[in-house]
Amino acid sequence: MAESIGKKAEGLLDEAVGRTKDAAGGLTGDMGMQLGGKKDQLSGKAQQEFADLYDANESKLEAATSFIQDHPVMALLIATVLGLVIGRVFFKK
Repeated sequence: MAESIGKKAEGLLDEAVGRTKDAAGGLTGDMGMQLGGKKDQLSGKAQQEFADLYDANESKLEAATSFIQDHPVMALLIATVLGLVIGRVFFKK
């Protein structure tokens, strides 16, 4: 969780730096700086989205782990049924 918060903060910082470069490039007419700023903005947004995605998947994994620990017999039955269904679908005789 702390790692994803750090990545999200890094993404916000990259996006802010990108906005600044984009604005400075626009004011000075420096297309290279402006393009670099846009690249930094997109990179920052991508980092933030990845951090959000990581958080969502991490919480799903924690929920699954918690369910397995709380209900081991039920988890084993579910895994067995899924195994049988997948076996029937892919290995028909």
